[in-house]
Amino acid sequence: MRKHLLKQSDDNDPISVVANLFDVAMVFAVALMVALVARYQMTEIFTTDDFTMVKNPGKENMEIITREGTTINRYTPSEDPNTTGTRGKRVGVAYELEGGEIIYVPE
Repeated sequence: MRKHLLKQSDDNDPISVVANLFDVAMVFAVALMVALVARYQMTEIFTTDDFTMVKNPGKENMEIITREGTTINRYTPSEDPNTTGTRGKRVGVAYELEGGEIIYVPE
């Protein structure tokens, strides 16, 4: 009868509550990664098709990332040694009207 009193049941063990905490964290991490991929429309990364992606378009730190087969290439125009050192920036927008006239709108 005394042996029954010395046995602890699993219901009274406070550590049993956090036993599956790692599993819950892994499920949360995978769900977060899937949500981010879906939100930023980056599903083409997981396909076998070739693609080109532009990060920070029109800015000084712009990057062009291409995948051709299994090769991923990164090109940063600001770090290209073939450039002459001149840089430009966007100063406005040009619109072409139906009649062929072009209107320039400075920013």
